[in-house]
Amino acid sequence: MEITLIRHGKPTFELKGKAKARDVGEIISRYDLSGIEDEPPENAKQRASACHAAVCSDFTRSLESAKALGFSDILLSDPLFREIAIPHFKQGTLTMSVEAWGILLRCLSVIGFSRNGESLYMAKKRAQVAASTLIDMAREHKSILLVGHGFVNYFIAQELLARNWVGPSKPGGGYWEYGVYHYRAT
Repeated sequence: MEITLIRHGKPTFELKGKAKARDVGEIISRYDLSGIEDEPPENAKQRASACHAAVCSDFTRSLESAKALGFSDILLSDPLFREIAIPHFKQGTLTMSVEAWGILLRCLSVIGFSRNGESLYMAKKRAQVAASTLIDMAREHKSILLVGHGFVNYFIAQELLARNWVGPSKPGGGYWEYGVYHYRAT
């Protein structure tokens, strides 16, 4: 059995500029609705072509990436595989760059901040369910491709490794980067 975790292509929506605290939620929503603007590199296409079925999150950038990798029929598109929802504020006038907001809010989530987002605890629990789902699909289809997102792919990879799968500790955080995981029978 084999599971490949790949990150989607570069989104059409760029996370740049400055934003007030109260506007970050709207920026996240617009980002989550964006598609992709690039094509996968040859190595990503070759890796995808070795997989028998593809699954992805229900975000447009994930669906479009799966199609760009050659999968017109997606076995499963589900919120289970979405990126970890970044916590944020709904009010406030503090202004920073969008990039700084992303770093600050991800750091705050590590220490427990989850307002209007997803707690790290819940994200890890969701990754456990996602890993179980992928393993079940790999049993049936032998080789599965998940077109997912950076942080959730990382947590799924950690869960696979904890369940006797072999592969990189990080599946790749850049666009179109991937990690391949094989089951190690005991």
